Amino acid sequence: MGMTTADSRTKMAIAADVWRRIFDFIITTHGQRDAVLHRFGITPGDSKALVLLEPDKGRTMRSLAEAWTCDASNATWMIDRLETRGLVERRAVAGDRRVKEVVLTPLGVETKAALVEALYQPPAELLELPLADLKTLRDALQRLPPRAGSPTRPTEANRT
Repeated sequence: MGMTTADSRTKMAIAADVWRRIFDFIITTHGQRDAVLHRFGITPGDSKALVLLEPDKGRTMRSLAEAWTCDASNATWMIDRLETRGLVERRAVAGDRRVKEVVLTPLGVETKAALVEALYQPPAELLELPLADLKTLRDALQRLPPRAGSPTRPTEANRT
């Protein structure tokens, strides 16, 4: 049996309310993320770049610019900053030395792991929710598609 128009409107209204609450929560807890970025001495753009790059897989400047929805010169500027800090390096692509891939350096891999761990620390406001509510939120959010490059989801065996 399909959804009625009224059910569809109700679902849309509830989804809009859920999204507004998630978005507002992310905005109001920006101070925690800003403190982490400051501790690592990186900008939000730098963090976006580090999180997108994988330890064992290079990305072309074009694919990075597309992923970040920016122009190539902005992507180049971001990679230049990360390269200056020793977090990434450009390597020629086998078979076409005109094309460069960006890869994380060992320091970049280490920094990315520490950054992600720090960014994923839950805000105090979330920890104030009852455990049952947190489990309900987690279970509902696990039905959403994962972010590219995110750590794998926990298996049923290690979920609590």
